[in-house]
Amino acid sequence: MVPNPAPNISRKRKQPASSTQPSNTKYNAKRVKISSARTILAESSEKALNTNGELDVSAFVKAREYEIRALEASMASSKKALTTRAFQQVPRELRRRTASHNVKRVPKRLRTRAAKEMKDDNTPTITARSRNLTSQKRLRVREAKKLQGIAAKAREKREAARVQKTLGGEGDKQDLPSAIPPRVTKGSLAKPPMAVSKFRKRQIHKAWLPTHLYHTKRAHMTPPKKPLWRFAVPLTPTEKCYRATHRAGGLRGCVAWDMSYMSTLGLEGVEASLLGVLRCLGVSEAMLVDPKGRTWRRGTRSWKGWVRERDASQVCISKVDVIWCVQEEKSKSTEIPEETTTTRTAKDKRRVFVRVHPSAFLQLWTEILRLAKMQRPPASVEDLRFEVGSIEVMGPGATEALVGALHPVRPENDQAGTSDHPETIWPAVAAVTNPAAFPIGALLGFNVSDPRLHYPPRTVIMPQSSSASEELLHTLATWPPDNNQRVLGLFDRAARFTASRSLSSQKSINRRKGAATPGAYPSLLPTDPQIPILLFASRPESRNGGQGSWTLLLPWKCVVPVWYSLMYYPLSTGGNPRFGGLREIRQISFEQGVPWFPGDYPGTKAGWEWELTEREKRKAEWTKRPKGKRLEWESVDLGGGRKGEIGSGWACEWERLLSASPATTRVPNTNGTQNSDDLPVQPDVTSDPPAPFNIYHLPDPHLSALSTSQTSSGLAPVSISLLHRGVPTTCARIYRLPSTNPSLLSQWLTLVSSPPKKSYKKSTVTFRKPPKNAPLHEKRAALAASLLGPGPAKHTASSAASSNTERPEADDPRYPLVPGEEDLIGFVTTGNFNLGEGRGTGIGNILVGRMLDGTGKVEKGGLCIVREAGSGIGRLARWAWV
Repeated sequence: MVPNPAPNISRKRKQPASSTQPSNTKYNAKRVKISSARTILAESSEKALNTNGELDVSAFVKAREYEIRALEASMASSKKALTTRAFQQVPRELRRRTASHNVKRVPKRLRTRAAKEMKDDNTPTITARSRNLTSQKRLRVREAKKLQGIAAKAREKREAARVQKTLGGEGDKQDLPSAIPPRVTKGSLAKPPMAVSKFRKRQIHKAWLPTHLYHTKRAHMTPPKKPLWRFAVPLTPTEKCYRATHRAGGLRGCVAWDMSYMSTLGLEGVEASLLGVLRCLGVSEAMLVDPKGRTWRRGTRSWKGWVRERDASQVCISKVDVIWCVQEEKSKSTEIPEETTTTRTAKDKRRVFVRVHPSAFLQLWTEILRLAKMQRPPASVEDLRFEVGSIEVMGPGATEALVGALHPVRPENDQAGTSDHPETIWPAVAAVTNPAAFPIGALLGFNVSDPRLHYPPRTVIMPQSSSASEELLHTLATWPPDNNQRVLGLFDRAARFTASRSLSSQKSINRRKGAATPGAYPSLLPTDPQIPILLFASRPESRNGGQGSWTLLLPWKCVVPVWYSLMYYPLSTGGNPRFGGLREIRQISFEQGVPWFPGDYPGTKAGWEWELTEREKRKAEWTKRPKGKRLEWESVDLGGGRKGEIGSGWACEWERLLSASPATTRVPNTNGTQNSDDLPVQPDVTSDPPAPFNIYHLPDPHLSALSTSQTSSGLAPVSISLLHRGVPTTCARIYRLPSTNPSLLSQWLTLVSSPPKKSYKKSTVTFRKPPKNAPLHEKRAALAASLLGPGPAKHTASSAASSNTERPEADDPRYPLVPGEEDLIGFVTTGNFNLGEGRGTGIGNILVGRMLDGTGKVEKGGLCIVREAGSGIGRLARWAWV
């Protein structure tokens, strides 16, 4: 007789209770633990009674005290009993999916508890690869331990020497080792800083931001083998933050971004040469010569605008920030001796920072390098991408958070503190809740102390008196830093290098904190580094206004200390500043109605490359779906016997829009009424449309006089707001009103002023019948309310007659069809439901040549039709130039 085989039952982590299991199994133990945690002990009230039956008050109070304490203990133990895993004790923003499977993924304080849980659940805590070491790997581990020991001893020696010199000397700055920056060849691209040996292999084809380790634990990063602009850029926080970002960016709190991937170029030369370079890049003469740009040329304001190529003025490169360095004041009492031309030229040299998006850096670098060599005398160009980092903060609490994290250091020659200097004004503006309230391009430059000496930061005390508010308003109106700005140390390479090299180690900072008085910050020493920073405020480009932002420029290696102080600053409104990624930047720009570079500028080279990259991603997502679950573009019904999507549904095919043959167009009247005097207009376009890479961006096309060649292939961004229902999505098609079908045009125009369709539903208002014994006045009031209240709506003949004038819905057969391809004018590049507007909005680009009015001029705005890719239903919307 063959015995029955034993069932192949694998040992699971949590097995249910069964009759074959003993009574002391882990499953039963867990149930006993939870039930005992939820059991509340109580005492009988009989103990509070004497033998005579009288109540003993003291015994009764003690019994109730025991029950209250038992209730509190049960609540605490029940809460702990429900939290069964160690990784659930970690904050939400630091949790990972692998935290429940690997003990090494949780903080050290929870690893003992996590290891016990892993052992009980039979979860392996080490990988199979590291379980059995080979002979070759054993030798590598032994050699690595030796090298680590040697490196640790060397670090201890250097730290001991530094501490002894700091405590033993008088603290004179001349005693510090000479921090001479290494020589850099101007006109050549910079190399990323040497990474730590532990992470060097991970930065072969990309560079890390200074705050990379902070973001990798809290945000989704770009794929390791697919960096963005050769940087590992944080995309979005791991926790859900769409609504939280909307609130922090405009209602309460603030959002911060590490924008160190933004490229910075340094120009140095005589003022005439620098003005010549900027003039060739397309900066207006009003800013270069007229009194309007005097404060900017003096170095007390920043300027933001578009730059172009010199040989092709219609080709826009990108928007840039240009900042001049303040020129040193010359003493009038000192006579200037006879000097050589070389010495005088060296003294008259000035410096300029140009800050540009990394996607357009190489194009701008090549253009500036060529223009600088054309000047007489030539100007020098320097790549400062890995020397100057930046942080951007936006929101009502942005100014307060920066004031709490940055502590100015007064210069040695101004210890008294002049009230008009930036070091004094900066702490006084903490109460400003919108950086857009500052003057346009307001700029502040000073030195700050190491933020780690003031960590953890404390909430700034806001003045509440009316006199302080009046003084703040007077400061914003007059803005004294325009006349009292000192020379910015951030422009000096030696100052940046010294600040980076002089940063103390975290051990020495902790030692000084331990020696300080409890509750007080350690006192500053003359040897402490002074970090040069530069702050400038920006206003939103939207016409509706909104929150401005602060941009902080500082040395690359000093970004991390400032970032941690900023992230853990306790705001006066509660909470801490949030951090954001690339998607949060796009979200806030979208909610403000501002295009985001480069995604919403396909007319630029950087924007076209972004569109090609996103097109491939959308195509890959569509291709990997099964055929039964993906949309077939050839079967899209556009109505009127038209089948198939216009172009590819996953792309904004500008090349198809440009290669379409020009047709006679009729520009309709978009004021909401039909005009019978509209005449056909033949747009003047070139017979040979340019190639897709020859399209270019046109900023403010309705404000400048454009030629026919410019409008033929020029793209301009527009903001789109749907008038009724619907949400525009990326790659949605934008049509003008029908130009060849007057009847279809009248159908679309009726949707502008027609009322919405009425719903014939029974009234939901109910009247409660009063009880029988209710007073007479209550019965009369209830009867009157039932007679005078709204009754169910009736569908009468008059309502049926007026139904033709009501606005039809999308599923109604009377809903108008979308126009043909001859009326296609552009595509939506960003679209979603706008939390700020409370409706669907979008950012798109349209071909300017197809938006000419009857006189050949560009329209300022009007009505359009937006159709989602893959759908045959159009939505009426209103567009305007951005």
